[in-house]
Amino acid sequence: MSAIGGLWRLLRGEDQRGRKLRWLAGLLRPYRGRVALTVVAILAATGAGLVPPYLAGQAIDAGIATGDTDALTLIVIAFIGVAIVYAVATYAQTYLVGWVGTRALQDLRERVFAHIQSMSIGFFTRRSPGVLISRLTNDIEALNQLVTTGAVTLLSSGLTLIGVVTIMLLLDWKLALVAFLTFPLLAIASVIFRIISHGAYRATRERIAAVTAYLQETLSGVRVVRSFGQEARHATAMDELNEANREANMKTVYLNATYFPGVELLSAIATAAIILYGGTQAIDNAIQIGTIVAFIGYLQLFFDPIQQLSQLYTTYQQGMAALDKIFELLDSEPDMVDAPGAVDPGTLRGEIEMEGVWFSYSEEGDQWALEDVDLHVPPGQTLALVGATGAGKSTFAKLVARFYDPQKGRVLVDGHDLREMRQQALRRQLGIVPQEGFLFSGSVRENIAFGRPGASPEEIEAAAAAVGAADFIAALPAGIETEIGERGVQLSAGQRQLVAFARALIAEPRILILDEATSNVDVRTEKTIERGLERLLTGRTAIVIAHRLSTIRRAGKIVVLEGGRVAEAGTHEELIQAGGAYSRLYGAWQESSAA
Repeated sequence: MSAIGGLWRLLRGEDQRGRKLRWLAGLLRPYRGRVALTVVAILAATGAGLVPPYLAGQAIDAGIATGDTDALTLIVIAFIGVAIVYAVATYAQTYLVGWVGTRALQDLRERVFAHIQSMSIGFFTRRSPGVLISRLTNDIEALNQLVTTGAVTLLSSGLTLIGVVTIMLLLDWKLALVAFLTFPLLAIASVIFRIISHGAYRATRERIAAVTAYLQETLSGVRVVRSFGQEARHATAMDELNEANREANMKTVYLNATYFPGVELLSAIATAAIILYGGTQAIDNAIQIGTIVAFIGYLQLFFDPIQQLSQLYTTYQQGMAALDKIFELLDSEPDMVDAPGAVDPGTLRGEIEMEGVWFSYSEEGDQWALEDVDLHVPPGQTLALVGATGAGKSTFAKLVARFYDPQKGRVLVDGHDLREMRQQALRRQLGIVPQEGFLFSGSVRENIAFGRPGASPEEIEAAAAAVGAADFIAALPAGIETEIGERGVQLSAGQRQLVAFARALIAEPRILILDEATSNVDVRTEKTIERGLERLLTGRTAIVIAHRLSTIRRAGKIVVLEGGRVAEAGTHEELIQAGGAYSRLYGAWQESSAA
């Protein structure tokens, strides 16, 4: 039974791979006209490549041996003509294959990137960015080799093998059978090579993904590494990953170093057998010398495609390992998608309500970040969330942004359950300023206009002025057109945050979330931001999360969260008079400010 089960798993695995290959071939469908031309070019190149050994044999038998110079001249002319056909067809084949392959893989890269963009926020907490980068680069490049080199090799080498066998049998079937004696050994060696190499090539894809992931993480956190003097430790870790990658690749090197010389040895044995048997027949005048020469030429043509097909199996294994990884990624479904019939309510008023909301980041739901939260925020009100680290403040904001859905209860905006609202309808009217404003490489202008690419220069400058960013922007070398580098490294933390505020303002959100937006800036910048906040918060529903209570004293409602629950709620004055958790936090803040 176990043997039958193993066979079934093997067949099922091959069926899965067949399905994936058919899917991969589907990428070529938009370019089927050029694919047809490619096949014609390959047929022409393959046919032209089969002619020279036969012409060489005829040159000896019909020209040299008989002293017929006219026949020899015609054969030479034919030889040159065939060479020209071969050169033109090979050029067309190479160009067309490259054109189709790069276009198809471009489509695939765009499809994978679009799929990644569609995934929920939780997906990115479970996947390393470096691994995703490896899928879009290393794995798709491996597929490029399979689609271009692999497809051509399979067709041209397969046709060459069929043509060579046919011609050899027609020239002299007995001599052909002598050459075919090495085939069983070749078949056994090929099967062994396939079995052993299957896992080796998959391991190489996993190792290079690990190297890419660690490299991306280390380069992103280079300032932290440098600050703590941990360069040596990171170099050691990279050495270990590199060593594992080298070992995985060396396994494939050993396999290739064993298999391909073996094929060469079998080719030499077959050639020796042809020379021995054919030479004996020629001495007895049973066969012409030109036929033996042609046979030796065709024998070389026979083993060259076998080596190419064997090398193709290497490309196939690498490509299929990469395709498995890409399929695994594409098979990942977003945690949150628009429900059938999801609505677009149009312009939002900004009313927010939570009804009995429970939420946990763990799949088991045994550690609740929010527990039984009921809360109502009228349109245009500023809600301030206060509490210790881990109290659930950021989780509250993430649920309002619908980065996650609660396991129990409902989150409503303007009376619509977020599960029944189109995500884009919410996101295009939502502005978020996180603790560390992420900026993209490009100019200050491009970063401010990120949420509204069509904003006019006047609107961009007005947004910068409204949040207090105009002065520092004017002092930059190229003003608002200054290139700020990846993650805005040319700007200070406070300057980056001011740009992030301007970016949120120009998007004209109906709901604004400020998640510790002033915690990383100095007091002077914080005061500048606070003046900008008055303009930013006017007429909008806002959720403000801050440890610095000076930022939230003027909020319409303050909610204190403790252990994921609402401990108390009210205005600043009401909570101070109540003498509860907020009063204690405010007192501690006043003491730290006085110190």
